[in-house]
Amino acid sequence: MALDDNKGVWKSGKGKGRLTSKGRQLDDKAWADVQGLLGDRLRSRDLLIEFLHLIQDKFGHLSAPHLRALAEEMRLSMAEVWEVATFYAHFDPIREDEATPPALTIRVCESLSCELAGSEQLIVALESGADPRQVRVLRAPCMGRCDTAPTLEIGHNHIDHATVEKVTAAIAAGDTHAHMPQYETLEDYRSAGGYSELEKLRSSGNWETVQETLLTSGLRGLGGAGFPSGRKWGFVRANAGPRFVAVNGDEGEPGTFKDRYYLERTPHLMLEGMLIAAWAVEAEKCFIYMRDEYPAVLEILRREIASLEEAGFVKAGFIDLRRGAGAYICGEESAMIESIEGKRGIPRQRPPYVAQSGIFNMPTLVHNVETLHWITRICREGPQILNSVEKNGRKGLRSYSVSGRVKNPGMYLLAAGSTITDVIAAADGMAEGHEFKAYQPGGPSSGLLPASMHDVPLDFDTLQPHGTFIGSAAVVVLGHKDRARDAALNMLRFFESESCGQCTPCRVGCEKAVKLMQSPKWDADLLNDLCDVMTDASICGLGQAAPNPIKLTLKHFADEV
Repeated sequence: MALDDNKGVWKSGKGKGRLTSKGRQLDDKAWADVQGLLGDRLRSRDLLIEFLHLIQDKFGHLSAPHLRALAEEMRLSMAEVWEVATFYAHFDPIREDEATPPALTIRVCESLSCELAGSEQLIVALESGADPRQVRVLRAPCMGRCDTAPTLEIGHNHIDHATVEKVTAAIAAGDTHAHMPQYETLEDYRSAGGYSELEKLRSSGNWETVQETLLTSGLRGLGGAGFPSGRKWGFVRANAGPRFVAVNGDEGEPGTFKDRYYLERTPHLMLEGMLIAAWAVEAEKCFIYMRDEYPAVLEILRREIASLEEAGFVKAGFIDLRRGAGAYICGEESAMIESIEGKRGIPRQRPPYVAQSGIFNMPTLVHNVETLHWITRICREGPQILNSVEKNGRKGLRSYSVSGRVKNPGMYLLAAGSTITDVIAAADGMAEGHEFKAYQPGGPSSGLLPASMHDVPLDFDTLQPHGTFIGSAAVVVLGHKDRARDAALNMLRFFESESCGQCTPCRVGCEKAVKLMQSPKWDADLLNDLCDVMTDASICGLGQAAPNPIKLTLKHFADEV
């Protein structure tokens, strides 16, 4: 056969080429929309999530043409943009053949505190009364407002002690924006001596002296890990720069709201602590990763960071505020760093640790919001502010987020050795009609303890012998009318929803646990085997701690399961 007679893809004889490239075509209108939203911002890869927020806020969803245009603008593949957009709960990516969501979204919290306060009945009532063409009702994990349960969010407006009547009134009034609380501004803070300690340290301070002061105070990481705070500084400084500071403000543990409490009142105590830590490790930049469920806090931080820049405390851009997008897993420090880099929030394998290889693979100091709050106070008032307080053989203070069946839920600053009896007393006792039955000492990861263990100090290292831990001190109190098995199921449903899916033991384990826990009688042997696999083989703390509600319910409330 002659060569010319061998018809292949290169020799069709039709003389027609492709008019367009393969894949989704770039829509000019969508491209113009995206370019207008991005303006003159640097098209940096790590800003992908921030840009997704811009589109979501403007249009109420992420259309395929807009995502394709964003991919073009950032020189990324459509697949990469789509995978990031679909990872986070607060984004609504829509394919070409899918209907756009209604203009108004109501997110109803279904965490344990809100469930105890009647969120399930509220969800049913809202779903039956809402026009799905105008309003959509979504179930959402903890919003950090457990003290005002049940709570929900209309747009960005949180309705505390929510009722159908309150929701109806807010919709009628178009009240869908965050309400700003009264807080201490930079001017107020400086008038009371704020930032004087930072200025003193910058001019003549010794970071090792400050580190020793923190160690003497006994300050430990208050995000849940409990690692001695000052010791981190040396680990980060031991690695060549550039170095960064990352503030973990992704307070997503159900039952926890202490960080929001402080930031809505005294944000500069955290900001000064952050700048002291940045000075100590010679950081080139600070990143604040704040959860999207705190719109008022985000606005406060935007305003006060701008005030710091204007006052000359920091150069423009030194503090970079990043907005989360509804992913509990990003509270894990390496997942948070992935999200800061504009990626899916999937925990990293360790080593290396973030002190060695964190943001952009550079040494990174990670601190929790409350930890930084105390760094400022310790530097200003001395280590005795913590180490002079002693109770039940424990030293220091803890911020307990208290909710559930107590008379006055709220944030209470108590001695670190306080027991659940002390915590309930601080909240003015049990709610009317409820007798103390059980409590969650540190968020769902800590499981449930019975009322008989009322004399155990709630602090670091005191709960481990009992198979649990204090974590972020998120205390939820149950009464005699509540079932421990129902509370445990609520916790596992949360973990099932929030697992990033990276590792099989966590992804599949949580899903199987939820199914098994709905049985009238629990298969204790099978559940224990499942717990062992999840604990031993999961990559991060979510999967490792998720079995705790199961194990402690089997141990202390066997009569219910």
